[in-house]
Amino acid sequence: MGIGDKLENTAQDLGGKAKEAAGKATDDKGLQAEGKGDQMGADLKQAGENVKDAFEK
Repeated sequence: MGIGDKLENTAQDLGGKAKEAAGKATDDKGLQAEGKGDQMGADLKQAGENVKDAFEK
């Protein structure tokens, strides 16, 4: 996995956490869900990259 991929996944995860927190602060359920979705997407990408790395070794 490249450094760029790790940074993108981390940025997406942090952005999702920020959206979720903003949604909680403003009682916006849609924004909370969007933030959780962003976090799950980052986790899935990370898992895929880890599998890919395992097969490359």
